Amino acid sequence: MANLREIQRRMSSIKSTMQITRTMEMISTARIRSALKKAEEATPYKEAITNMLANVAGAGFDDAQPLLRSRSVEKSVLFILVASDRGLAGGFNLLQQRVVEHEMAALKERGVSSELITCGRKPTEYFTFRKMKPVMSFVGISSEPNQDEADRIATYVMDAYASGRIDRAVLCYWHAKNRVDQTQVTEQLLPVTQEKLMMPNAPRAKEALSEVDHKFYSDYTFEPSAQEVLGYLMPAYIKTVIFHALLDSAAAEHAARRRAMQSATDNAKEVLSSLGRTYNRERQGAITTELTEIIGGAAALEDSY
Repeated sequence: MANLREIQRRMSSIKSTMQITRTMEMISTARIRSALKKAEEATPYKEAITNMLANVAGAGFDDAQPLLRSRSVEKSVLFILVASDRGLAGGFNLLQQRVVEHEMAALKERGVSSELITCGRKPTEYFTFRKMKPVMSFVGISSEPNQDEADRIATYVMDAYASGRIDRAVLCYWHAKNRVDQTQVTEQLLPVTQEKLMMPNAPRAKEALSEVDHKFYSDYTFEPSAQEVLGYLMPAYIKTVIFHALLDSAAAEHAARRRAMQSATDNAKEVLSSLGRTYNRERQGAITTELTEIIGGAAALEDSY
């Protein structure tokens, strides 16, 4: 009976856990809808400003602009890692952290220094524990990012690049393709190359801006010059790309957590089913043993008489 009681306790514990995972799955399912909607609503604005920037750059791409100027020698790289404040989302956090950690280690071997901006409590704690303290960190708003967060990151990145403290800025986040699939994205934020501007919809589409569109817009006369307009557009472009990445990552986080909790719930059901069979087998064995003892005792009594 002691074994049966132990199995019952385990079954009760697993049922409680399964209720929690099922509830978290339902919550994430409800939040995916809203998060995906925000990311999709922000996409047209990102595409529009990128198209506009591409068209202006087509008329007068000037790498003398501080944010367009590429460096011949790379001495420092800034990584912007967008992850989550909470766990229980499968490999959502760990995979991104390892990608950035591997890139930073590879740069160190080449003698290139690196800085890190983290969005999310998990990556902040991960790198702080490994003595790689981020230069900026944002916690508590990974599932509900705001424009202020994007503006602060963009301001730091643009100032650092324009002043020469960094030679390249890389944005790492999860892209939510839909409610089920997510893909890792490692995107060069700065310097902005002319080839990058010809891909306005990345990572949501792979088609570049057509030559027809490019020639059509390049026929415009810009006042002030296209180079000056490009300088005004660049900060808005950087802020938009970062904010869109934050929204995209938030949607991917909810999708990853829903999938992880669904998997945990399914596993709990399988364990419960296995324990149920074990419980029934042990119970039948216990009943058979008791019946055998009763029959044996009754036979012994008959023999004594």
